[in-house]
Amino acid sequence: MSAISTLIFSVLHHKPKSLHNLKQLHALLITTGLKSPCTLAKLIQHYFSLSPHQTPNHYAHLIVNHETDCQLFLLNTLIKCSLPKNSIFIFAKWVSLSSIVFDDHTFIFALGACARSSTPSSALYEGKQIHSRAFKLGFMADLVVSTTAVNFYASKGCIGFARKVFDEMPERSSATWNALITGYSSQKHNSRENSMKALVAFKDMMGDELGVKPNGVTIVCVLSAVSQLGSLEIGSSVHGYIVKTIGAFENDVYVGTSLVDMYSKCGCLSIASEVFAMMKTRNVLTWTAMVTGLAFHGKGKEAMELLKDMKQCDVRPNFVTFTSVLSACCHVGLVEEGLNLFYNMESEFGVAPQIEHYGCIVDLLGKAGHLREAYDFIVGMRTKSSPVLWRSLLGSCRLHGDIVMGEKVGKVLLQLQPDIHFGDIGAPSRDYIGLSNVYALAKRWEDVGTVRGEMMIKGLEVEPGHSDIQ
Repeated sequence: MSAISTLIFSVLHHKPKSLHNLKQLHALLITTGLKSPCTLAKLIQHYFSLSPHQTPNHYAHLIVNHETDCQLFLLNTLIKCSLPKNSIFIFAKWVSLSSIVFDDHTFIFALGACARSSTPSSALYEGKQIHSRAFKLGFMADLVVSTTAVNFYASKGCIGFARKVFDEMPERSSATWNALITGYSSQKHNSRENSMKALVAFKDMMGDELGVKPNGVTIVCVLSAVSQLGSLEIGSSVHGYIVKTIGAFENDVYVGTSLVDMYSKCGCLSIASEVFAMMKTRNVLTWTAMVTGLAFHGKGKEAMELLKDMKQCDVRPNFVTFTSVLSACCHVGLVEEGLNLFYNMESEFGVAPQIEHYGCIVDLLGKAGHLREAYDFIVGMRTKSSPVLWRSLLGSCRLHGDIVMGEKVGKVLLQLQPDIHFGDIGAPSRDYIGLSNVYALAKRWEDVGTVRGEMMIKGLEVEPGHSDIQ
């Protein structure tokens, strides 16, 4: 019996080759009675690793349902391993079973699943219910549960709720502060205001009475906020803090990469290049940050050279890298080089073109005056074209004064518009404005009046523009 136990333990701690082999091990556990909690938990993990998208994972659920002695431990494992939407469903199902008493791990895994869920509205509702139950049962006093709640609300855009949970916590760890700072810096709404709040939170963290100190993760979050603000002065101060307190950034690939990105976006490409050169270890994100910085500053040839260096260092670029390089080609008009890179990126680098890359090529051809080629390129796309591509081409038509092509592209955009009824909130008006501007450029005022009249009939309003200054 001990030999069988050792064999099963050894196999389960290495991923079985197939689902069939795992079922055989499961059957052997049942017949021999060797069902320790750790072994069963490992079995559940393997079921999900071999069939992650199976909904529900029948055999994993059977283990939880039949093992009453360690049911809560196995239930927590089940919630942890399931896909987010399934984890939420499992938690809700077991809430109805009054016989089981949850622990802190249950709420940590359930709230974590809500944070990772790709359905924001339903996940936010379910997460609030889980938070409410954790509060009623007294689990919000647990540091990790509260930190997970902060991360959950921040990930769903409810930074106000995240801050409220944070303020009510009796103690905080570096992970808690990181969750709040990351939450502020990742908000899409009022990004500048929230980025400033992230920096204020960082300042408060440094003065924390409990002595919690920033770590590498904190610095990466703070540098992200600085990048959004574009403040070189603040970024330099954070860099100085890194050198004085945390140590050499050259050994931390994530902090170094964030510094490269920050200096590039703050307009100081020379220091970004120095940081990049000083780094002892670089990953694909580091190279991409440097390429993006070169593209942002219109250094198309330098970006192309860096891509070659990247290949020589055996670092495989990703789709963001190519978006940046193609954007750099667009900035300086490297039409031939950009087209050559686009058509060879899959065969040479193994990266299939995405809609962002198609957009760069349309922008590249359009700004260079090759409007007919850009039009044919969109029509001949292997994937479904996007209105964004047509809008880019329409802008190029206005830039070069090609009224005929501009009218043609503008009408295509209006055909792609969904059915709009009077008073639709947020209905797109930019395509009507674009076509109207093309007619105005040709002084075809009667056509301008027709387009504007159609906008009035549909109740479309022009969104006012705005600018931010430092």
